[in-house]
Amino acid sequence: MRTVDFDYDLPKEFIAQKPIEPRHNSKLLVFDRNREIISHSYFFELKKFLRPDDILVINKSRVIPARLFARKSTGGKVELLLLKKLSDAQWEVLVGGKGIKKGLQLFILPEIQAVIQEELDGAKRIMEFNRPIETVLNQIEEMPLPPYIHEKLDDAERYQTIYAEQPGSAAAPTAGLHFSDELLKDLIGFGIEFVEVLLHIGLDTFLPVKENNIEDHPIHQEWCLLDTQSSKFLNQAKMDRRRIIAVGTTTARVLESSAREEHGQFLTTPIHGFTSLFITPGYQFKIIDGLITNFHLPRSTLLMLVSAFMGLDNVKRCYSVAMSENYRFYSFGDAMLIL
Repeated sequence: MRTVDFDYDLPKEFIAQKPIEPRHNSKLLVFDRNREIISHSYFFELKKFLRPDDILVINKSRVIPARLFARKSTGGKVELLLLKKLSDAQWEVLVGGKGIKKGLQLFILPEIQAVIQEELDGAKRIMEFNRPIETVLNQIEEMPLPPYIHEKLDDAERYQTIYAEQPGSAAAPTAGLHFSDELLKDLIGFGIEFVEVLLHIGLDTFLPVKENNIEDHPIHQEWCLLDTQSSKFLNQAKMDRRRIIAVGTTTARVLESSAREEHGQFLTTPIHGFTSLFITPGYQFKIIDGLITNFHLPRSTLLMLVSAFMGLDNVKRCYSVAMSENYRFYSFGDAMLIL
């Protein structure tokens, strides 16, 4: 397919600049894939569209407040964005500044220095710190909001899900931002069970595909985890014909990466490592029965995954209806439930 097929025009006034309060008050567009029917609700009414034995799978990754500021020995300023941890001291980073070459030493704090070890594509570099940077992040970090959000975030925790635990993401798993403590308790009381997975999100997830044909796009790798206990639970759920609903495209990517076929049925297998699964239209989903997601950027791999799940024509229709109904788009925007 052509990348241009996944383009659409979005006036800037539709891009949410601040999170809604409370979290669960966002709008919810519901799409029924069997009947191709669109309906409108609010996220706090989610259980109206669920069954008491449904399973919601959530990504418990936590955003690293990963924007740092450093200086060269000459005094020149450098902006760093931590993307991916490679070892205790090594990170893949995105740099802002001139002359950031291999061998350059940077100073972050008096006791924290780093050296550029390798130059990657564009502004990406591999950097080695003289000690684990996590030990001082709370002194020097800034929350890295997406570039289309121009307003300052008063509370950094609003760019974290309420169930975020394991630091490692460069961006939030935004479908989960709609859940509040109150809503979680309500859903559990209704009979919904939650399963946790982990996928550390890289910034490449949100970048537009530049190649003319999507098959030519070099898909990014992301580290993920589906443990043995969760895998067994999900497999039993599959055999019991319970619906498995992914909260977010990142969660969907973990679950579909785990798929294996056994006696003519697709089940999950534990994962502990990187996934490079690229889900585009034509992909046959093997694990998930439903998806909760936000409204995504044009030409993004996330939009392609959603299009694979519900059909590109249906995505365009839903997005057009969402704009006519004044839905809010992107990270702090409203949500979709696709069943």
